[in-house]
Amino acid sequence: MGRGTPVVTAAARVSRAAVLPLTLIGLTALAGVVLGRVYAGGLLTWLVVGAAAGSVLVSVAARRLPSWLVAPVSVAAMAGWTLWSLRLAATRADVPGGLLEVSADAARNGIPRLLTAMIPVEPTPDTVLVPVVAAWLAGLAGAEVALRTGRVLLGYLPAAGLYAATLYVVGPNAEPAVGSTVAFVAVAAVGLATPTRAAASGGDPTADLAPRVRAAVRLRLAASAALGVALVVGSVALLGPVVAGQVDGRPVDPRRYVEPPQVQTLDENPLIRISGWALHPEQKLLDVSTERPDAPPDTDPAADTSRSVRIRLAVLSDYDGVTWRVGATYRNAGRILPAATAARDSTVRTVRQRISVAELTGRLLPAVATPREVSGARVAYDPASGTLIRPEGLAPGLRYTVTSAEERPDLNLLATANVPAGGEVARVLRVADGVPDPMRRLAGQLAEENGAPFARASAIEQFLAEHYRVVADAPSGHAYPNLGFFLFGPRNGGGQEGTSEQFAAAFAVLGRLCGLPTRVVVGFRTSGQGPVLAGDAYAWPEVLFDGLGWVSFDPLPRPNDEPRPVEEDFRPTPEDPPPSEAPVPTAEPSASPEPVAAADVPPGRDGVSTPVLVAAGSGGLLLVVGAFLLTLLAMRRSLTRGRLVRGDPGQRIAGAWREVTDALRLAGRPVGDDLAATEVAGHARQALTDTGAGSDGADGPAVDELAALLNRVGFAPGAATADQAARAAEVATAYVATLRSARPWWRRLLWSVHPAPLRRARRSSR
Repeated sequence: MGRGTPVVTAAARVSRAAVLPLTLIGLTALAGVVLGRVYAGGLLTWLVVGAAAGSVLVSVAARRLPSWLVAPVSVAAMAGWTLWSLRLAATRADVPGGLLEVSADAARNGIPRLLTAMIPVEPTPDTVLVPVVAAWLAGLAGAEVALRTGRVLLGYLPAAGLYAATLYVVGPNAEPAVGSTVAFVAVAAVGLATPTRAAASGGDPTADLAPRVRAAVRLRLAASAALGVALVVGSVALLGPVVAGQVDGRPVDPRRYVEPPQVQTLDENPLIRISGWALHPEQKLLDVSTERPDAPPDTDPAADTSRSVRIRLAVLSDYDGVTWRVGATYRNAGRILPAATAARDSTVRTVRQRISVAELTGRLLPAVATPREVSGARVAYDPASGTLIRPEGLAPGLRYTVTSAEERPDLNLLATANVPAGGEVARVLRVADGVPDPMRRLAGQLAEENGAPFARASAIEQFLAEHYRVVADAPSGHAYPNLGFFLFGPRNGGGQEGTSEQFAAAFAVLGRLCGLPTRVVVGFRTSGQGPVLAGDAYAWPEVLFDGLGWVSFDPLPRPNDEPRPVEEDFRPTPEDPPPSEAPVPTAEPSASPEPVAAADVPPGRDGVSTPVLVAAGSGGLLLVVGAFLLTLLAMRRSLTRGRLVRGDPGQRIAGAWREVTDALRLAGRPVGDDLAATEVAGHARQALTDTGAGSDGADGPAVDELAALLNRVGFAPGAATADQAARAAEVATAYVATLRSARPWWRRLLWSVHPAPLRRARRSSR
């Protein structure tokens, strides 16, 4: 051992060699600490720490292996750690299914569910897969670069990239990660301060060089170090103010770029399903078992569960004068849902229900308001409305358990309670344009006679309960014209009667006209035990009161009560103009006017006046246009009659099908010629649903029947009968009439004279 050479013990060499791997583990693990701030519990953080440690330690243990062999070994270890992490997360989150099924689902949906999950994110297989795999790969890359090649700064890049990615994913959903960032810089500095392998061995790399060469090398190393320091200082001076200026800035939320789970029309507006359920009241939709864990010990369980329980399906807050909608933004959620602040003057009781789906369809998941924990089903949740959905859709046999916080306002405070106002409740106070004048006058009359908010709400509830009748076969509809007919239509013509759809929608609109924040809720009224039938479905309105929260009202009439005619309590005022605005006839003719018309004619020449010419020209043009429209109307009717009544049964069935496809084109829903008849029938059913025509797609089966007849004609020519052709004509005529009735009035007028079917018929005959 030469003079001046320091003695380095084996323990010192081992400790120095362990610093860099521990540094890489710490840098990678800090990404899990940052990401764990938006997760519920600490499971995600520990799984990422385990992935960071495992990836680096595998590289350390395999450092004597060839570099090309390390990656497969590390990936195999990553697969084992990932599968164990998924199983642990699935067990803790009570996710059903086997390990392979859960892993495949997480691999397919990991990224979108992570970016659409509700904060705090529950550690489930699909929300932990991406962070665990990313941490392992970052640790593997950093360890191979830093430990095998000795390029420490380059080895920091994977961990730094992972850390920056977690900051971006968290975005504004957590407090700034100042402490974690300072720790990241400190750990990185410790790794840089550790001597390299050559320095740690105690040798001088320039000791064996000639004096001149050694001096040149040392000078070059000093110049390089000085240049590096200058670059670092300059970068800090230039970028420091920019970075400091971003400290108080609000980071971008990447979640806004990812579309959350969506629903279809029937789930966005389940109010239109009330009339369909009312026609089949014995249809079994659910099975329910209800428990109240925090009920007083002396409460009789039988008496407690026999009370009426309202199971909520959806909350509809948006109304545009045509349709009530949920208007929700659903976020994927775990078992534990975010807790909402209860109203000040209300009591909260826990309700636990075990629900089994029978014939209920769609994606909306029934639950007592407001759900706090769901197990047995993967759900997405809208905190604003408290509405749950199952993104995969409901299926018969689905079983889940939901625990809810049921709020009960102090009814003694309702009489003096106020209602909130301002931008926070503008959504539930908005009244769309086009309110019928009689409805506005009725709301004004009820508000004028009742000053307090609760008195106004009670007056609307009592008015609807006393003057209108519930009928199961009332057609669906809650647009302004439908509500106007429900409120003021003739009793002997179908007016003044409806389902709970019209009662709840009318209450909500009248309430908003009276200054009350209202919404409509669709759900089921049941005892809380046993089957829930379609006849249990109904809609009810709710009003928001200060300190009490949302309070439900029931405007339905009491059983066996005979409604009083509306005209006894409300008579719409005439819409004639007041006498001061009516035209008053002149008592005496004024002085003779100057012969202005004669001035346009040259003296000494007879001619027709300009007004007469204009009138004659306009009249002639109207006659030409009228004759043209009548001709088109006659040709269209002749085309329809020829399709439906002429030819053999097969030709008539084909003609009926062409009537349906022409109607779809006229409604703006054309179908391609390459589609099969069953696909066109599905498109036709969807067109009825989207336009609001029919009741819950009631004409859909008839269109399927027509498609079956067309296929029979195509595959068995000559087998169709006259009765089948007549049935095809009946189905086509009914479908066209239903689809046409949903169009605006001016489009219905143009429907019968549109020349497009004539052009298509001419092209097909060539």
